[in-house]
Amino acid sequence: MSSAPRRLATRRQVLAGSGAAVAAISFSGAFGELFAGTATARGHAGYGPLVPDPDGLLDLPKGFRYRVLSQEGDPLRSGEGLVPGNHDGMAAFSGRRGRTHLVRNHENRHTGRIGVPTAEGLTYDPMGKGGCTTLELGPGGEVLGERVAIAGTAVNCAGGPTPWNTWLTCEETEDRAGTNGYTKDHGFVFEVDGADPRRTGAVPLTAMGRFQHEAVAVDPRKGIVYETEDAFDHPFGLFYRFLPRKPLGGTGSLRAGGALQAMRVPGVPDLSAVRETGTAFDRVEWVPVPDPQASGTPIRLQDFGPKGITHAQKLEGCYWGGSSVYFVSSFARSTQGSAADHFGQVWRYEPERRRLTLVVVFGPDTDIGLPGESPDNICLAAGGGLMVCEDGGGAQHVFGVTRRGEVYPMARGRQNTGTEEAPEWGEFAGVTFSPDGRTMYVNCYTPGTTFAVTGPWR
Repeated sequence: MSSAPRRLATRRQVLAGSGAAVAAISFSGAFGELFAGTATARGHAGYGPLVPDPDGLLDLPKGFRYRVLSQEGDPLRSGEGLVPGNHDGMAAFSGRRGRTHLVRNHENRHTGRIGVPTAEGLTYDPMGKGGCTTLELGPGGEVLGERVAIAGTAVNCAGGPTPWNTWLTCEETEDRAGTNGYTKDHGFVFEVDGADPRRTGAVPLTAMGRFQHEAVAVDPRKGIVYETEDAFDHPFGLFYRFLPRKPLGGTGSLRAGGALQAMRVPGVPDLSAVRETGTAFDRVEWVPVPDPQASGTPIRLQDFGPKGITHAQKLEGCYWGGSSVYFVSSFARSTQGSAADHFGQVWRYEPERRRLTLVVVFGPDTDIGLPGESPDNICLAAGGGLMVCEDGGGAQHVFGVTRRGEVYPMARGRQNTGTEEAPEWGEFAGVTFSPDGRTMYVNCYTPGTTFAVTGPWR
């Protein structure tokens, strides 16, 4: 059952100099908890217009600088091979002596141009080209090392950090052994220790399900892991939770197994049908997944009983904030089978209340910039607010969002030299902040490039 939706005005803010003329987003009152415990810029939103980069790589506000940490095709400092392509999800972890370990996904399919090099003890399937690399950064941000963290996986898209400072990397595929040359089944989550990858190895966390994983978020109080599924075909993906047998048990504890469940919102088979921010559902149900290994049928197509299950198109970013888990639906298109159209939703689930609330809606009538743009990777900014990587047509941006719902441009990628349909550079991904909050790290997906952005962060 749905509670009566709260009435909220749409906010509109001009993105000066960003290349996107107008931002218009609807917010619910629950949006404020996105920034619980963080500061918010006073007086105005953002850091001013973006200044064109004379080198044509990354436009930033005045006073900000970037450093290229790593580029696709360069030699890995470990000597294991070349820096792989298709940079995607990423997280930063504190290391010893002021160092930072930056763990980075590579979303390589079997056709990937530069795959993750195989490494002894760190390779799951020698025919898989995906995986993770890790950069070790010094106290001054200098790159001290770069090496393979896990190899032989496939289509490592996003993931999420754990409370014990490891990275959960997710395979966005359901390919089985014998498909596309693979020797093992794929579609799993793997745990990666950025400081010492050999502690975690290349072991699939099979109990967490075999499906087209996107991102995960861990409840730091109870150890429950929430998972999004970015399925490409109708009826699209599900939102899951994994109840580990050894919650908050530290590195390797997720290998002990647990129970996988899928979210059912009674009377709502498709989340895209919900249009008004503040709409809340107070009796969310969690249904056991019949076959987590999808041995015969993909999970989203399995029989969840006469009440069915709740689907959504393009379930992507997922993270924990305050006392809730937030997840993103990047877009929905009725022409592809969704119940309605939108250019992005952010949902909030409160476990203690079993309540699901739509807190942010992007378009179509509240679209940011060009048609087709949509939110993808998101993270909390250490100094206050939210950072959102867009994934759409035209020039690509990282947008900031303040607690008051004001949207501002934080970065813009290299401008197109070809057509709008074929930008020279791909989307941004993997936005994250250093443990001390002084550096924003972000990837360009293709050609794979990792940036470190410093400046007068508030």
